[in-house]
Amino acid sequence: MPGPDASPRPLSVDPAPARAVPARIVIVGGGAGGVHLATRLGRALGRRRRAEILLIDRDSAHIWKPLLHEVAAGTLDTGQEQLGFVVHASRHGFRYLPGEMVGLDRATRQVRLGPLRDRAGTEVLPPRSVEYDLLVLAVGSRANDFGIPGVREHCHFIDSRDQAEDFNTALRTEVIRCLAAADGASLDIAIVGAGATGVELTAEINTALDLAAAYGFPGLRDRLRLTLVETAPRILGALPERVAEASRQELERQKVTVLTGAQVVSVDAEGLALKDGRRIPARLTVWAAGVAAPAFLHGLDGLESQRNGQLVVRPTLQTSRDDAVFAMGDCAFLVPAGQERPLGATAQVAQQQARHLARAIPALLDGRPLPEFAYRHRGALVAIGHYNAFGSLGRRGLLGGGTFIQGRVAQLSYASLYRQHQLALHGFWRSLLFWASDLLRRASTPGVRLE
Repeated sequence: MPGPDASPRPLSVDPAPARAVPARIVIVGGGAGGVHLATRLGRALGRRRRAEILLIDRDSAHIWKPLLHEVAAGTLDTGQEQLGFVVHASRHGFRYLPGEMVGLDRATRQVRLGPLRDRAGTEVLPPRSVEYDLLVLAVGSRANDFGIPGVREHCHFIDSRDQAEDFNTALRTEVIRCLAAADGASLDIAIVGAGATGVELTAEINTALDLAAAYGFPGLRDRLRLTLVETAPRILGALPERVAEASRQELERQKVTVLTGAQVVSVDAEGLALKDGRRIPARLTVWAAGVAAPAFLHGLDGLESQRNGQLVVRPTLQTSRDDAVFAMGDCAFLVPAGQERPLGATAQVAQQQARHLARAIPALLDGRPLPEFAYRHRGALVAIGHYNAFGSLGRRGLLGGGTFIQGRVAQLSYASLYRQHQLALHGFWRSLLFWASDLLRRASTPGVRLE
C-alpha cells in the first residue's frame, strides 16, 4: 500500500460518460511495452472517445529493442523495420507527442518535458508540461557504466536506434581502415557484458563480416579479433546454464575470445584494462553491461526507487507512493509473490505488462478494482547470428517446461517473437503484408549494409 509520501491528491478518474472531457492517459516511452499499450488503449478507449491516449517519446519512430544488435552490426535496415509514431497513432486512436521527460509534478499531475534537440544539438522544441489523469512510465533502461573511468568517453552503447546506428557507422569506418592498411591490420573489437545483448551483438558482427565477404571482401573475417568480456562466472546469467554453455561453445567456434570472471576497471581509446592486470586491445568498444533506469527517475518527485533508478511498483503496477502513476517494463521494479528476484528487464515482461494494463485501465475507468499482474515465463531464447540459436521453453511449452531447443527450431522460435510483436501492433492482415514484403526485400537486397 502507499506509504506516507502518497500522492498529494487521491485518484479521481470518473467513467467517461460522467466527464465533460475524457480522462487523459499519458504513456511515456514508445518501446515494446509503451507502443503496445498505447495501441491497445487507443483501440479500446481512444476510438470510442472514452479517454484521450497520449504517447510521448523523444524519437519519431519505434524499433523493437531486441533488434538493435542487428542495426548495430548493419544486418538490419531501420528504414524498413521502424514504425513511425505519427501514422501508427492516427490508425489506432491515440496521439503522439515528441518530447523527452525530465521531471514530474505529482501535485498538479504534470509531466515536465525538456527541450527537444536534434542530433546536432539544435533545439527543436522548448521545455513544456503535459497534464495527465493517469500516467504510465515505460521509459525502458540503459546499460550501467557503474562509474568506471573512461566508459562514457570511449565506449559505444546500443540502447537506442541512434546509438546502434552510430556504432554501425564506426564499424564500417574501421572496416575501411582495416582494408586500406598495407600491413594487414587487425580489426579489434571488445564487447563488455555477456547478457543477451552482448552475446547477440558479438555473433551478429561475425555474421555481418561473413556476409560482406560475399560482396568482394575476402579475408576480412580473418582479421577480426573479437573479445567478449563478462564479470560473472558465465555468460547469459539470466538464462539456463545449458543454453549459456551451448552459446559459449558456438561463439568460441566462431573464434570469439570469451572472458568470464573478468572485471573491467578502466577504458581508454586503445582498449580495456582488467582488474587482474590484463589489457584487451580494442579500436571499438561496446558497453552492454548492467541495467539502469534513465537518470531522471532517481528521486522522481518522491517516488520510491531502487539504486539503479527502477521505480518500485505494487502488483497492480502502480508506483508504491502514487495510485495515479504506473511503471512497467525495464524501468519498473517488481518482485512477484513467492519469488526472491525481481522480474527481468526483457521485452517479454514489458509486453505482458502492457497487455495487463490494457485490460486493467479500462476497468479502472469503469470504477472496478485493479487486478494484480501475474507474469508467465514462456521460455528464453538467444540467437547466435545466422549460425545457430538456443533456448528453453517455459513451463507451458508444447514439449514440456524447460525443454532445451537449438538449431532451426530455436531460430524459428526466435523469429516468431518479432512476428508476434508486429501482430499485436498491426493486426493479422497488415502484419501478413509486412511479412511478405520482408521476404521479397531479403531476396533482392544485400544482407549487410555496405554503403
